[in-house]
Amino acid sequence: MPVSRKRKKVAYTPPPTPTSPRKRKPSPVWLAPLMLALFGIGVLWLVVFYITQGDMPFVAGLENWNLLVGFGFIIAGFGLSTQWR
Repeated sequence: MPVSRKRKKVAYTPPPTPTSPRKRKPSPVWLAPLMLALFGIGVLWLVVFYITQGDMPFVAGLENWNLLVGFGFIIAGFGLSTQWR
């Protein structure tokens, strides 16, 4: 049986190194406090809504939309947390 020809192996060439690595700027100073404040406001809004059972003047007008407001603050905090470095 005939022997097949062997392929020549190509010498290893490392991938090119980037000339200037991209440096990410640090987070703004106000980002972390605002993120934590939004988390706190959202949790506090939900706790006040459940404790008062909607008897407060402004809270009573929103009824179950208070859940959306509270979770909206929390989601906004999570949105800011994605920008934190």
